[in-house]
Amino acid sequence: MRPPRGRGGGGGGFRGRGDGGRGRGRGGGGRGGDRGGSAMKSRGGGRGGGRGGGRGRGGMKGGSKVIVEPHRHEGVFVAKGKEDALVTKNMVPGEAVYNEKRIAVQNEDGTKIEYRVWNPFRSKLAAAILGGVDNIWIKPGAKVLYLGAASGTTVSHVSDVVGPTGVVYAVEFSHRSGRDLVNMAKKRTNVIPIIEDARHPAKYRMLVGMVDVIFSDVAQPDQARILALNASYFLKAGGHFVISIKANCIDSTVPAEAVFQSEVKKLQQEQFKPFEQVTLEPFERDHACVVGGYRMPKKQKAAT
Repeated sequence: MRPPRGRGGGGGGFRGRGDGGRGRGRGGGGRGGDRGGSAMKSRGGGRGGGRGGGRGRGGMKGGSKVIVEPHRHEGVFVAKGKEDALVTKNMVPGEAVYNEKRIAVQNEDGTKIEYRVWNPFRSKLAAAILGGVDNIWIKPGAKVLYLGAASGTTVSHVSDVVGPTGVVYAVEFSHRSGRDLVNMAKKRTNVIPIIEDARHPAKYRMLVGMVDVIFSDVAQPDQARILALNASYFLKAGGHFVISIKANCIDSTVPAEAVFQSEVKKLQQEQFKPFEQVTLEPFERDHACVVGGYRMPKKQKAAT
């Protein structure tokens, strides 16, 4: 699916006015990059950006105008309309989290399903999916530890993906962002907000069970160590990790590609096995997403 170009509205690709007409929602701004020169696979180009001009939180009208199809990542969908957009099935119908657009699609039996547009300019995970990542390992029923949850924009979409049978432990250090995170979690029973420092997992070990996946977006120089520390407490052997690496946060004096390589080496020393790496251009400049396994069984190759 091609990433949206030009104006990155509050609805990850849908431009102009929403047809819903309820209230005035402000579209989320887009940040994009155009560094080029990346050794990793990169889709799209140019600087996507601009301020969202989407008015009306109702979003596009569904029904016959918009067709929603399953994405190859289970729990993620593609809305095909005037412009394609990444969407997740809203676990709390009628509620928007960050003024994102919502699409209601009517089934043949008359029931409606509401989807929320997932804006890749505001979510590293959405940017990685559009960048062509093979597997995010976050799927319905999964238990996810999310480090660096911020105000819960991406956490809300992960909550949609894992559904009522899954759980998202969302760790955020900032009390200001944590307030928004807690308010969002009040309506989403599968999100457990934890306002703590991810560098000290022992402080929240009583709240978190063993998880299938850790998603890390802490943007700290020692983020590989933080991920390893949390994995040693909570990640199942044979579990998976997804880490968003911001090159400038680690070392702004060397090329981004060199930073990504050194971080991958650090991960390998901590019993992580990176499977793939994708750039987050054009949605985020000098960012990469690395996905892999943890304490993978050695006999797996023979078994397969």
